[in-house]
Amino acid sequence: MAQFDVLQNLGRQKDAIPFVVVVQSSQFDDFRRRVVVPLVRASALSKTELPRFNPSFKIRGVAVVLHPLEIASVTVSDLGSKVVSLSADGERIVAALDELFCRAWK
Repeated sequence: MAQFDVLQNLGRQKDAIPFVVVVQSSQFDDFRRRVVVPLVRASALSKTELPRFNPSFKIRGVAVVLHPLEIASVTVSDLGSKVVSLSADGERIVAALDELFCRAWK
């Protein structure tokens, strides 16, 4: 599984969070964990006020929003199958993480 691959969420919250996106560098592929960010159903959120921080995507016809505040490390065995790659949108995902880690002081 590669950076920006979208995987099915197999966890308890899979109805509200149907997918996660892998954000870690391939440099760490030998580890048994992946750092992922949830892709939350847009309908489960009241409002997204920061579009740069919470970019939206359409995955398998489902409108989802990246939710960087819920970033997590998950064992590979707890992740579902690959759905699609968001590598073409990698810059938008990195910009959202940049907001989380580097621009919080604004």
